Amino acid sequence: MSNKFHREIARLRRIEGQARGIIRMMEEDRYCIDILQQLVAMEAALRATRMRVLNIHARTCINDAIVTGNTGEQAEKVSELIALFEKMGR
Repeated sequence: MSNKFHREIARLRRIEGQARGIIRMMEEDRYCIDILQQLVAMEAALRATRMRVLNIHARTCINDAIVTGNTGEQAEKVSELIALFEKMGR
């Protein structure tokens, strides 16, 4: 069975490796700018992964609610997205 998040799991494993590398840099008392650059790269990777998961959600979960015609489920999915975007805006 194929996992719809296969690629995102692989990305998060790479991000996990980045985090370990940043910790190692801090333990070695590396130059702050070098650490900050790695943090920026990790944040960008997390943002890209978040957008891919949002895309998957739109193509699967939201699409399923539309196809079924279940207005209650559709309203729930819209409410979830609004709440998510509110959190992202903070």
